[in-house]
Amino acid sequence: MSYIDHPTATWIHPSTGENLNHGALMAQMAQQRVVLLGETHDRYDIHRWQLHVAAGLRAHRADIAMGFEMFPRQVQSVLDEWIEGHLDEAAFLRQVNWDKVWGFAPDLDLPLFHFCRAFRVPMYALNCRRTLVTEVGKLGWGAIEEEDRDGLTPSKPATLEYRQYLANLVGDAQRQGNVGTSPEDLISDRFLRAQQTWDRAFACNIARVVMQPDAPLMIGIIGRGHLEYGHGTPFQLRDLNVDKISVLLPSDAVQVKLAQQAGIGDALFRLTDKHTEHQQSEG
Repeated sequence: MSYIDHPTATWIHPSTGENLNHGALMAQMAQQRVVLLGETHDRYDIHRWQLHVAAGLRAHRADIAMGFEMFPRQVQSVLDEWIEGHLDEAAFLRQVNWDKVWGFAPDLDLPLFHFCRAFRVPMYALNCRRTLVTEVGKLGWGAIEEEDRDGLTPSKPATLEYRQYLANLVGDAQRQGNVGTSPEDLISDRFLRAQQTWDRAFACNIARVVMQPDAPLMIGIIGRGHLEYGHGTPFQLRDLNVDKISVLLPSDAVQVKLAQQAGIGDALFRLTDKHTEHQQSEG
């Protein structure tokens, strides 16, 4: 298989290995309707990367908005109050119920929140209530009354490829003691339905913004497991007739195996060497 080197602080196209100019890429991304920035939730360097990309997009386009996975819709009014400057950090975190709805260190995300406030970038809550995820996982969408769906429509059924992707992603943790090797054996229907509820929530709440007249460019701050290879949220967005979607992802890998990374996203950015002792190559 073909490997290519991926120097730090550079972008590459994951399908071709082509080096991408940062300014040209930002200009291209600014023409999209949705740009999704994948993350690993507990890494400061990835959140800094997201901030730099958001700033790059803001330099090309004034009308941007940012949507955040961690916030359920019921706290949207708190996000609006934050942007207006009516809350300090402590009040903001308390009113969004940070420790309950997310729980990761707030310092990971606060620079993004301050960026939004400083530049009056609207913030949108992309998540649904957690109990809906549990209910759909256990019972399926058909058992949930429309008024209890938190403004969401049912997920488009997952492809076999997404099921296999999730099976590879979670490994032994969700194998349910099964000895088979098919995707159906490796991942439970309940887990898949729950995962897709999140995918659909992010997609519905993004679509609600970008389908409006004179819509801003929506930047999504979302875990990469919901974004890679066109599965997850991009798949659900397309089902909602949203086009011009791009996915940008950070990478630790010194080298990239093109055959395995092809289609993972629209561009990969190589982070500094801080984490390369844990992962020397991707794929």
